[in-house]
Amino acid sequence: MNESQAREEICRVGRSLFERGYVHATAGNISVRLADGGFLITPTDACLGFLDPARLARLDAQGVQIGGDRASKTIALHRRIYSAASTLSPQTACVIHTHSTHCVALTLGDQAGEAELLPAITPYFVMKVGHVPLIPYHRPGAPEAAQEVEKTIGEYAARGIALRAVMLSRLGPNVWHDTPAAAMATLEELEETARLWAMSRPRPRPLDDLQIEELRTTFGAQW
Repeated sequence: MNESQAREEICRVGRSLFERGYVHATAGNISVRLADGGFLITPTDACLGFLDPARLARLDAQGVQIGGDRASKTIALHRRIYSAASTLSPQTACVIHTHSTHCVALTLGDQAGEAELLPAITPYFVMKVGHVPLIPYHRPGAPEAAQEVEKTIGEYAARGIALRAVMLSRLGPNVWHDTPAAAMATLEELEETARLWAMSRPRPRPLDDLQIEELRTTFGAQW
């Protein structure tokens, strides 16, 4: 998509996420990597439900802002995600960060200290989301968090696993995909799986190795 289309799509996705409760107040951000290597990202402290396409922050390929309102501080993290994800997913062109309620809630309780946010409890979680590593808590915007995310994506890539999401403990998920619509769908599946896990007592058994292998061979699942 061209820059004008990307601006409109960021606003459309932001409004949809806000209206359905995936983000609230001024939490969350969305970025798109453009064909020229530059970026669009939602402005700092912007409400995703009321974005103006003309006021989105525009950055060049080096991350220097060249237009729009002041860029969200998370552009540093997003740029590291784009760079690291390109090893196995070179078409990655959108990153979405939210404070989705059920995902965050899991990092406050039973899942705290786990290596990943969720086990493989549904086929669509395996197929559409995949592994979601838990990143230890850092303050919002901390450079250490960006470094840890980049390192984690690289470690999974070395095992042949293309991540689509990581979970920042006590903050929220970052998801990425080829388009804003695809990234939003990944986020939706992730939050729904977190909701199912939180509601389930006793905890469901994960899919077994044979079931996961069938999803790999039939649908190309990255697990």
